[in-house]
Amino acid sequence: MARIGEATAPVGTSDALARGRLRASLVPDLLVEARRIVNTVISGWHGRKKRGIGENFWQFRPFVEGDAMARIDWRRSARDDHTYVRDREWEAAHTVWLWADPSPSMLYKSAGATVSKESRALVLILALAELLSRSGERIAWPGLTDPFTARNGAERLASHLSHSVNLPTRPDLSNIRRFSDIILASDFLDPPEEIMAWLDVLARHGVRAHLIEVADPAEEAFPYAGRTEFADPETGQKLTAGRAEAIRDDYRLAYSARREELIRWCKRLGWSYTVNHTDRLASEALVRVHMAMAAESGGRS
Repeated sequence: MARIGEATAPVGTSDALARGRLRASLVPDLLVEARRIVNTVISGWHGRKKRGIGENFWQFRPFVEGDAMARIDWRRSARDDHTYVRDREWEAAHTVWLWADPSPSMLYKSAGATVSKESRALVLILALAELLSRSGERIAWPGLTDPFTARNGAERLASHLSHSVNLPTRPDLSNIRRFSDIILASDFLDPPEEIMAWLDVLARHGVRAHLIEVADPAEEAFPYAGRTEFADPETGQKLTAGRAEAIRDDYRLAYSARREELIRWCKRLGWSYTVNHTDRLASEALVRVHMAMAAESGGRS
């Protein structure tokens, strides 16, 4: 999704078939890594619960006209002068759409990073698929799968990714409806107005979005000096800087301004925005996204 890349960086081929095969070869190892990460953060993850039809006890509440007599808890009612009924708990299955940016810019990996942006984005999404599936949520990938519930949700999603050669860089999001969540992992380096125009349909449909910006440390710090050639991995356009350090301040200003504009926009919509650097732990992003979703769940219950 980016428009900035270093010509000498291992951005890979622009051929969609080759990228698809590369992704397919990575997915099995990334699934193993995702599950390893899940085991470090699984404590505290659970489904979204509220009062409804179910088997587990939820709470006592006073009897009101219209309640079935069979729901009265006579033992609890005998303790005082009120009549109480037992409310049951409903585990509300929720649809969470998951997406990792498959565009060529995501293949970028600098010397200071431990993984490419694509690998980190896929690990995050597969880890979220594992966590959500264990919690009984429905998951889906726009343009790739319909919503489904399965304990092996991450494995099923990985299988779909392995067999999909040409994923769209911007899938159609118009079929995602109200009360769903979507988690998007990308570098979000396109102009903010383009990103907002693409995601506007989610806001109009009342979908709650969680954006995870996957950032390479070199893209943020711009550590280059001397004569340096940069290339856009998606268009092939090149820029040669005679003294790269001379444009460092302007670049950093533009880079941070883009991020801040997206953060402000997400905040206005009640969405979350998380930054995860590829030289940091993936679990840090999972915890932040979980906190954002838990806060949302509490507001909706």
